[in-house]
Amino acid sequence: MPFKFTPTAIPAVVLVEPAVFADGRGYFLESYKQSDFASAGIALPFIQDNQSVSERGVLRGLHYQKEPKAQGKLVRCPQGSIFDVAVDIRKGSPTYAKWVGYELSAENRRMLYVPAGFAHGFLTLSETAMVQYKCTEEYSPAHDRGIIWNDPVIGIAWQHASPSLSAKDARLPLLDAADNEFRYDR
Repeated sequence: MPFKFTPTAIPAVVLVEPAVFADGRGYFLESYKQSDFASAGIALPFIQDNQSVSERGVLRGLHYQKEPKAQGKLVRCPQGSIFDVAVDIRKGSPTYAKWVGYELSAENRRMLYVPAGFAHGFLTLSETAMVQYKCTEEYSPAHDRGIIWNDPVIGIAWQHASPSLSAKDARLPLLDAADNEFRYDR
């Protein structure tokens, strides 16, 4: 199997490390293989791919989509580096309002699987960073929601005190006021 799947402190969120085959010409890796992901319990179909480029200090998030358009995401950073975060927003979960964060970069080639029921965001650490992510559902503006990046209840240890935000992200509500109907099902 060309992937190492490591559950995080929030077991539904999985750190994925691909096998890298490098030589003097460069390297090759598989960034996704359905059968390997299914063997690891990530058997959702990915139906939309997204890409963004951001400058140092840009924070995107914390975003999620409501049911029936909730998205799982497989996030990678093939250029530059980011601090990638997933927040459990499933009411009744033993890890509700808890977060995990990992550096994803072109150098470490790690990916983070963020299932539906989690808010997702990232902070650009390098001069610029390209982020690519596969989604289990298409983008739906009618279902698009979010939580403010610096909610004190969540307490994410971002590596930047005053990141650059979009106008939309700067107006997002606190978790307690967010339009969130996700429930934890054991």
